Amino acid sequence: MSQDSQHTPVHGHERIETSNFLMIVLILLVVAVGGLVEIVPLFFQRSTTEPVAGLKPYEALQLVGRDIYVREGCYNCHSQMIRPLHAETLRYGHYSMAGEFVYDRPFQWGSKRTGPDLHRVGGKYSDEWHRIHLEGPRDLVPESNMPAYPWLTRAAIDPASVPPRLVALKRLGVPYTDAEVVASADAVKGKTELDALIAYLQSLGIHVK
Repeated sequence: MSQDSQHTPVHGHERIETSNFLMIVLILLVVAVGGLVEIVPLFFQRSTTEPVAGLKPYEALQLVGRDIYVREGCYNCHSQMIRPLHAETLRYGHYSMAGEFVYDRPFQWGSKRTGPDLHRVGGKYSDEWHRIHLEGPRDLVPESNMPAYPWLTRAAIDPASVPPRLVALKRLGVPYTDAEVVASADAVKGKTELDALIAYLQSLGIHVK
């Protein structure tokens, strides 16, 4: 083999394929550009940035219930995203729309379904049904593997903790008024965490039929 053939320079795609570092950098660059091309336009579409008709920010009790929902990890087993597939809309109702979640920080979209999707659960059952189900799931659904949450009945809401939650969301763009912030503490007086969680569940998916 001649000396020239041993030192043939590497060019083009061969150089990329033989360099792990260069391959990783270029893959990350392509993924980043592709992601930006798909995501950035969504920030300027009305369907993804404006609330659906009739949607209002969570009331004080509902907001506390949402925080409890997140704290207890309910999202680990229940999605809140009905996909536009016939089988899903037939079972759960109208598919989920981004405009229904503009006041959620963070939103609860996802595809994890150990239990059923909860996006359209609002108004589907009575408050008493939810109360029994949360205290003893198998009393209503014998095959359920959901844990019970009896402590929520005994846990009272601290009214002083509620106004700061509204203030934080207001700073993020949720249109709470000063009057709503001031009144939020009184709105949860005497309420339990179970009351709050039920109020949140009853608010889910009721604005689109």
